[in-house]
This record gives sequence, structure tokens and C-alpha cells, in this order.
Amino acid sequence: MPSKPSKSIETFPNPAPQRDYEIRFDCPEFTCLCPLTGQPDFATIRISYVPDQRCVELKSLKLYLWSFRDEGAFHEAVTNRILDDLVNALAPRRARVEGNFMVRGGINTVVVAEHVAR
Repeated sequence: MPSKPSKSIETFPNPAPQRDYEIRFDCPEFTCLCPLTGQPDFATIRISYVPDQRCVELKSLKLYLWSFRDEGAFHEAVTNRILDDLVNALAPRRARVEGNFMVRGGINTVVVAEHVAR
């Protein structure tokens, strides 16, 4: 059965919760749609986080990011939504999402959203 996009982010127990360590992902094939024109926007999404009790399962992250392909979203909104969804699923000690959106109309856009547990 082929994979399908999903808004579900699966997790697994952190194998070393006693230690701060960083996990990083680069997702160079992220796509969403411009909410004004409907044209595709392409980006590299960079995610880094310091887990607390849970880590993200990679296939679910891939399917989650794929789920934006047919959605209209401003760059700022989609970057912050990815961070919010990861924070809700993982409750990390720290997290950072960077959306590096390809040039459109001569402008490259980079949006960075961060979370620090209090």
C-alpha cells in the first residue's frame, strides 16, 4: 500500500532523556501552495530540537511535511505551524524550524521560528 500524506506526527520514547542532545533534519523537497496565486512554493525546511521524553518518528515526519503539498499557506504561517505541531507532539526542551523558501519574484524568504520550554 503506498504512503499517503498525514497530519499525524508519531513519536517514540527518547532513549537518553537524561542528556541534552540535538536532533536535526533537512527536508529539501518541501512544497506548499501560494494562498494568493495557487502556484507551488518550494522550500528547504530545517528542523532541530532537543528532545525531552519523546522523539519524532521519521516516516511520520516525512508524511506530515508531504501533507502541505496541496495546501495554501504563507511562508510565515507554515513555518510556525510546523513548529507548533512538533512542540505539541514532542514537548521538546528546545526546537527550531527554519523555512528557506526559493526565490519568487526576485525575493528569497527565510522564516525562523523557535521554542524554548519554560
